[in-house]
Amino acid sequence: MTAVTDQDPTEHADQPGDGANRARAAGRPSPGTSQGERAARPGSPESWDDGLIARRVTETTDGTAGTTFPVRDSRSAAPATVTPLVYDGPLRARLEALRELVGLSRTRLDSRTLSEAGRVLDEATARRRLSGQHTVVAIAGATGSGKSQLFNALAGVAISETGVRRPTTAAPIACSWSDGAASLIERLGIPPRLRRRPLPSGDGESPLRGLVLVDLPDHDSAAVQHREHVDRILALVDAVIWVVDPEKYADALLHERYLRPMAAHAEVMFVVLNQIDRLPGEAAEQVLDDLRRLLDEDGIALGEYGEPGTTVLALSALTGDGVGELREALGQFVSERGAPARRISADVDIAAARLWPVYATRRRTGLSEQAREEFADRLADAVGATAAGEAAERAWLRNANRACGTPWLRLWRWYQDRGEPATGRIPARAQADEEATARQRVEQAVRTVADRASAGLPAPWAQAVREAAARGAQGLPEALDELSVRAGVPAGRPPRPGWWPVAVLSQASMTILQFLGGLWLLGQIIGFMAPNLGVPVLLMVIGIVGGPLIEWSCRMAARGPGRRYGLEAERRLREAAAGCGRARVLDPVAAELLRYREVREQYGRVVGA
Repeated sequence: MTAVTDQDPTEHADQPGDGANRARAAGRPSPGTSQGERAARPGSPESWDDGLIARRVTETTDGTAGTTFPVRDSRSAAPATVTPLVYDGPLRARLEALRELVGLSRTRLDSRTLSEAGRVLDEATARRRLSGQHTVVAIAGATGSGKSQLFNALAGVAISETGVRRPTTAAPIACSWSDGAASLIERLGIPPRLRRRPLPSGDGESPLRGLVLVDLPDHDSAAVQHREHVDRILALVDAVIWVVDPEKYADALLHERYLRPMAAHAEVMFVVLNQIDRLPGEAAEQVLDDLRRLLDEDGIALGEYGEPGTTVLALSALTGDGVGELREALGQFVSERGAPARRISADVDIAAARLWPVYATRRRTGLSEQAREEFADRLADAVGATAAGEAAERAWLRNANRACGTPWLRLWRWYQDRGEPATGRIPARAQADEEATARQRVEQAVRTVADRASAGLPAPWAQAVREAAARGAQGLPEALDELSVRAGVPAGRPPRPGWWPVAVLSQASMTILQFLGGLWLLGQIIGFMAPNLGVPVLLMVIGIVGGPLIEWSCRMAARGPGRRYGLEAERRLREAAAGCGRARVLDPVAAELLRYREVREQYGRVVGA
């Protein structure tokens, strides 16, 4: 039966005139005869010349001489209803998590890091809109591996060109076994002139119904454009049949550039050892075992005992030996309709693996309570909270001594304190060295807390944490200086407890007794009063001894309240410094850690954890 290609239908009709007759009489094909007809016609004396190679078509398929198989142009098929691809729940959840992950990470990671994840999302969205009833399978291989011959054997007709000259396949060719695959083939960038469809065989529905088979150029071709075709289409198809031959099955280029990076796609890959007819005796089994060993070293799971993995077969596309087994396995693979989703799931696995260094960590991250307390303590030391509390305590005790001390001691202390600052005030740190020391303490505190917060984080997020801390540290020393003045010990005298008036009244009584005893003695000396030394002396002794005793008692009683007053002043300053540091440094750092925790949770959903 004559093969029909994708040329314009008008070219197949003989036009009136003698041109066609003269061509037929001369033994040459008429102008309306397509290359496909000349290629499929047995024993045609004319050669097929597409501008790249010239060869005489004498080969047959499946080793049967003079046999051709029906094929028709894919463009002649009637439009078919396309059922879009539907992802299952877990895959949809992973894709949604990946989309959320990319969105949360755009401000922290560069576009190159997220490019693969973005590509996977785009391809998953594009594939979901296309047919879910078709499976696109590419046949890939090295020069001379016989992939085009296998393509023709599976199609049952000489569709893809084979020959001795290399490279033979210059552009990808698609063959679809059912309608509705046009959009899938357009996505691969294969023009209509390179699309084929086998005609119905007439023996019922084809076991390969739903298959779209694509013959790729050689992946090791000397032509750069051919390799670009291979790399581009391999990223878009649902599955791949890798064709290797006994000479190049261990080629490092194949394993390092393609098989090893695609190890996650093991469930949507077939590895076929072709040309076993060239191997004598048990050599084919030995080569096949060695091929399995190499695939295992590449990390490719082998589905040899029914478990998910790559199917490895040995066949001869020339003699047809083993082609039926591949066709049967391929038919079952296509009928399951699960390859597109498995391909996308494997793409998500690869994208997640590439993102592992920027999301995953093997240790607990974040700011511990101890780190926060230490940061607050460092800021408190920078503003002098302890010194401020001690100063407040001394001010309280000094005020108590002034209130409860003897008049003579108070007079002496007043004389000494005339040149000192007012009671209760904290002198400002005006010296340059003190200011420099305080600034260094603040900077050291910020660096320490940033290092602890970023410890164990992936590099981009650790950098984001350090940058947030550095931004918060700008102006922090000045804010703490202002805060120390505003939140320190209040100006004026410290508050007095309720027992102070009693102590002041008692001290005044002791003073009055001293005055009474002294006046009494003076009256006796001048003869104004009758001599009687006992009573005035006793009054003076009581006043003299009682005043210091009351002062000492008040000092002992004032230690507790004074200590509490100093601690309260220190607490206020510590809390104020900690609040300032929290607002400027800890909160921005915590926000970055929270963002990382969110993306880590999304990353866990992406990897299925």
